[in-house]
Amino acid sequence: MNINILTKSTKILSTKSFDILARNFSLSSAKKMRFVQYRLKTGGPQQLGAQISSSGDIFDISGVDHSIPNSLVKFLASGNGLYEKAKRIVAEGKSITPIDNVELLSPITRPDKVVCVGLNYSGHCDEQNIPRPKEPMFFSKFSSVIVGPHDNIEIPPITSSVDWEVELAVVIGRKAKAIRPDQVNDYIFGYTVAQDVSARDWQKNRNNGQFLLGKSMDTFCPLGPAVVTKNKVDPNNLTIKSWVNGVLKQDGNTCELIFKIDFLVSYLSQIVTLYPGDVILTGTPAGVGMYRNPPEYLQKGDILESEIEGIGRLRNVVA
Repeated sequence: MNINILTKSTKILSTKSFDILARNFSLSSAKKMRFVQYRLKTGGPQQLGAQISSSGDIFDISGVDHSIPNSLVKFLASGNGLYEKAKRIVAEGKSITPIDNVELLSPITRPDKVVCVGLNYSGHCDEQNIPRPKEPMFFSKFSSVIVGPHDNIEIPPITSSVDWEVELAVVIGRKAKAIRPDQVNDYIFGYTVAQDVSARDWQKNRNNGQFLLGKSMDTFCPLGPAVVTKNKVDPNNLTIKSWVNGVLKQDGNTCELIFKIDFLVSYLSQIVTLYPGDVILTGTPAGVGMYRNPPEYLQKGDILESEIEGIGRLRNVVA
């Protein structure tokens, strides 16, 4: 492999660094990709890239091959062998941008829908002293409220009860309608970390008790830092945590899910068609602010961190 294959727009890696990277390139590692959307810190358009580790440099897949769109939603919707093209770009080590040179954006923007599942962790039910639900409870967030893994969360003046809820998010890979649970894995592209930020006063007491507005205020859905392909994740056994100002608030595991992901996606697909790039937030573990004694809510200047094992960490400042 020759260092000259790097594009002129990419910072040239040292020979030593490049040799280390080259030894690790293979089609096997390319199968375990993390997809990111990013922008260079020096400016320029959004790009679609891939990593082979959470701290790794980024392969500029939409820059190398202009048939690959700069949006993961469009990438998934296009099909046309784009995933195989992306794997080849990673395997060949083409056009690498150092991670320190980029601003990570949300890995998914403007999906057709963002669907959320309530009361789906046993511990979250226990902290409310309520029984486990007998069927899933779905609600939605506007897709326009999605922000990136390091963007600010903005608290509007109309609420004073903004809470945290770290969640595992499913990203749909292809159109799904009325599929069986045993078919679901074929329709999932990957997983990412989400924060279902919630204005509890609007969720519980305003808007006649309908969740939508309390869940859909601007910036109330941080996502990222990457969408990890499904073959790299066991969604039924992942540690899931959140911190406020360095203090651990939520500490759970996806093994606590009452309704597993195959059931949720199949169930939802009986009701509504799922499209490539759709995001499904699967519920939150115990430890949210509302059910603490006394209740705790996010304040200006707080730092909210959310992490899921093997996927990554969000770090959002409350503004």
